[in-house]
Amino acid sequence: MKILAGMISALSLAGASHAATVLYTQNFEAPDIPAFNAFAGPDASYTSVNSIYNNQPAGFSFAQQYTVETLRVGGNQAWGGAGFVDGQGTAGNYVISMLSHANDDLLGLSFNVGAYRFLNFQLDVSSIDLNFWGGPFVASGGQAPTFKLSLWDNPGGANGLGGGTLLASATITGQASPAPNRFNWTNHVVGLDATGNTNGNVTLVIDELSGGYAALDNFRIVASDVSGDVGLPEPTALSLLGLGLLGLGRARGWQRSR
Repeated sequence: MKILAGMISALSLAGASHAATVLYTQNFEAPDIPAFNAFAGPDASYTSVNSIYNNQPAGFSFAQQYTVETLRVGGNQAWGGAGFVDGQGTAGNYVISMLSHANDDLLGLSFNVGAYRFLNFQLDVSSIDLNFWGGPFVASGGQAPTFKLSLWDNPGGANGLGGGTLLASATITGQASPAPNRFNWTNHVVGLDATGNTNGNVTLVIDELSGGYAALDNFRIVASDVSGDVGLPEPTALSLLGLGLLGLGRARGWQRSR
């Protein structure tokens, strides 16, 4: 028991979580189906994100510019019946997507970080393409998508797409997909420094800079004093626990064999 207690103590130190507040999580798996179908094409809808994901969670609203679409994964309408294919099992049944050109699609999410220094954003991104609504949009042979994530001061607290004082920004780049209808997901964690905000209210704006067309999924947004802290156990800490328990089991087996 002393050995186990020691391991738990070590684990606590190794994986100690800094103070953090989860502001938002969204995997886009609970769309309003009638809203999705209102302006649906082949396995996709250009109904506004607010209409499809209204009030998730209660009181939350997006801001968007132009058409941030929602795609149905695993359907049989897009790409001649092949649909959008997710061999990695990352997407679930629905994702959102946007253009890097033709229209400057933007998505804005507003929060209050309180006295925390960082707004940390974890998400999955993937190149994907459309064979309708003016597509294809991705260069032949595939193209990695690049996104700019910008954090703006938002003293009035209203939903919007930024403006005024830019607090921080970062660029993330995914990977080209092997086929225009097949996702190739990469996971990213970005720490945006909110220092200098007026009263804690900030707006996060997502803009695809290049890549033609791309999808986003599995948002996790956390306010923390540590850059990149998304409020999850550190893998190294979990590894320590696993190794410790394995060692404890071997030690007990050795003692019994004596």
